[in-house]
Amino acid sequence: MEFHQLRYVLAVAETSNFTRAAERCLVVQSALSHQIARLERELGARLFERTSRRVRLTPAGMAFLPAARQCLDAAERAAAEVAAAVGEVRGRVTVGLIPTVAAVDIPATLRAFRERYPHVRVRLRVGGSDELVEHITQGVIDIAFVGLPGGVPPKGVDVHELARDRLVAVIAPDHPLTREPAVDLHRLAAEVFVDFPAGSAGRAQTDHAFAAANLVRDVAFEVTAADLMAELVAAGLGVAMLPSAYVPRLSGVSTVEVADAPARVEYLVWSHLGRTPAVEAFLDVLKIPPGSPIGTASRSGMEGLRANS
Repeated sequence: MEFHQLRYVLAVAETSNFTRAAERCLVVQSALSHQIARLERELGARLFERTSRRVRLTPAGMAFLPAARQCLDAAERAAAEVAAAVGEVRGRVTVGLIPTVAAVDIPATLRAFRERYPHVRVRLRVGGSDELVEHITQGVIDIAFVGLPGGVPPKGVDVHELARDRLVAVIAPDHPLTREPAVDLHRLAAEVFVDFPAGSAGRAQTDHAFAAANLVRDVAFEVTAADLMAELVAAGLGVAMLPSAYVPRLSGVSTVEVADAPARVEYLVWSHLGRTPAVEAFLDVLKIPPGSPIGTASRSGMEGLRANS
């Protein structure tokens, strides 16, 4: 069993496609397929089910994947620790983020990180907060920016609070509510809504708020991207509720304050099992000190990295 075989297995598992996996690994597909077949013969079990339409893990493959990932992570961490011992930070860091990050200017942060640590490779993964936290615990990603309802910090990970915000109503520019200085949830409940999918952390904030007020609303459109949500709102298909610090990035919509709006807290999370040198470096760029407990990042450190808020 060789490291490159493990990398090929992970690439196929993550892309569900041999061609895309080969492109990611910078090898021809025939070589990648040959090495995975060789590994399967050595293990005595098929790791993937291959059809003309899709590739998916077999039960043996699902059992093999966590250990393979841990093995590669351990090898990368060993090399990174040696580099750190001689004064260099190398390796990679996989950063997860929700689409509505507002506490930190992600491009500015990555630029600062790249300038200070040019030998670290960065992978970005966009997803929902719950999904990203789960991926942290599984070791799929190293660090993530998430947003959750106020008073509900993530479980099973190390947490640093970045910012607190409140949701505002996002409406079309010609909506009658633009004439109001503020509204409440009772008034908004009469509107048709565009929102994130049911069960997601982004949706939970508004669902909990309306339920606590004993109000029922009509969510006619469910979307996963905030920019698409804004386009539907601008077209007059409904109203939405989004963090006030994020909304200035959107175009073609107006906002109105919500008197009893739910709160949203943005957190930076990482594994409680330990920080790699690359994760330590990323936290250093954000000016989050080693061993930092739950709390708010220093204002001086965050202002230069804050996005249009």
